[in-house]
Amino acid sequence: MSEQLIFDNCSHSRDPIVGCTLEGVANIIAGIKDISIVIHSPQGCAATVALGFDNHEIDFTKRKVACTRLFETDIILGAGQKLKDLISQADATFQTKFMFVVGTCSADIIGEDMEGICRTMQPKVNARLIPVMAGGFRGNSYEGMNLGLKALLPFIKKPEEVEQAPRSVNLIAPQASLNPTWRADLAWVAGVLQAMGVSVQAALTRETSMHQLRHASTASANILMSHDVGAAFMAKMTSDFGIPQLVPDLPLPVGLKNTARWLTALGEHFGAQEVARQLIAEGEDGVVDILRRRGLMIIPRYRNCRVAVSADATIGTGLVRMLFEELEMIPELLLFRSDNPEARRILEAELDDLGIKPKVAFGIDGYQIKKALSEHKVDAIFGSAWETYLAEELGIRIAFDVLSPTNRDVYLDRAYFGYEGMLNILEKIGNDWEVALRSKEIRWDQYDEAQRPDFVQSGANP
Repeated sequence: MSEQLIFDNCSHSRDPIVGCTLEGVANIIAGIKDISIVIHSPQGCAATVALGFDNHEIDFTKRKVACTRLFETDIILGAGQKLKDLISQADATFQTKFMFVVGTCSADIIGEDMEGICRTMQPKVNARLIPVMAGGFRGNSYEGMNLGLKALLPFIKKPEEVEQAPRSVNLIAPQASLNPTWRADLAWVAGVLQAMGVSVQAALTRETSMHQLRHASTASANILMSHDVGAAFMAKMTSDFGIPQLVPDLPLPVGLKNTARWLTALGEHFGAQEVARQLIAEGEDGVVDILRRRGLMIIPRYRNCRVAVSADATIGTGLVRMLFEELEMIPELLLFRSDNPEARRILEAELDDLGIKPKVAFGIDGYQIKKALSEHKVDAIFGSAWETYLAEELGIRIAFDVLSPTNRDVYLDRAYFGYEGMLNILEKIGNDWEVALRSKEIRWDQYDEAQRPDFVQSGANP
């Protein structure tokens, strides 16, 4: 069992690092093709919605977003008519078949009846109106993604209305991950399934058409690609459509052992055990060969390095086994941004199996991360650019900038799942390790002095 960290005087978040509900809802909606969005909010919330499109790398030319641009008078006197007028204008301008009408904090404060307004306006517009209340008071971005997924359920047809597609899966919430290029993880999973003769019915949501959404119930199984988001959605898909969730009790495929366990479970479910064994053998051989040829002394380098992990549960849970079993590091602190029972259960099972007892905290904010790091001695921290700045301030010499938001330039999508994904992580931490251990005390002025004419003529040695 882990030891839960307790923080005093933290009834309010002092430095939140997770976005609001609106950001989460937008992150789900942005993954659906050929839709438009009307935001009932002040103009600043349009920037929050833009973050969802940014995460999907959808440029401004393909975004169909309108904002009511609420002012103080609208909050005081009401803005229902303003929303109705914008819905009509957006419908005529965007000409999409589906329009999400999203309420924000301001709509929550007013008590705007979003569903009632959409019912009133539906006969007057061509687009199907989908109301979603996403006020920031309702939670953080993880809870917002859950709200976004919940809004999609009414559009999934009942199984009896559609023909079952054998050997097909839905991949749920791939974007709920701190891998800066999570799109590569999605591609890796799709490639593994293809090798096993299994097709992807729908990725909910990533470039998802409404047709794919309607027929998501035809899949023979679901795979949840996040430990932070989607548990309630998965349960509803099982109860309403009878679609089982695969690998619900395993960490995601981060590192050698977790990848092998994950592939083995998929192979057993789909009767593709031989394919799974081949993928595992080739993957492990490839990792060993790459590290051998590069001459990297991985284990001696990292052995007994005491580390903190500040991450989401999606990547962080899988990292624990990789760090402890495969790199021989010692996880001292595990700090997770989300908090849900399923993630806790999977993590506790991992820690019990590994026989380690790190200190753990869920639902942390920036203040709590800093407090935990300052009160517990670690040699290095796995995290994002935020943790890199904290490490410098607290005197932690090594910070691995592997998660989002990152200060790294990113040009190509790189997976963290699977065998190549492990190498991608190792490459980043290897470079950060080397940079951290380089001397910062070189006296460059002695070399400047050596270039002086009088210094050279005197024959002095630098």
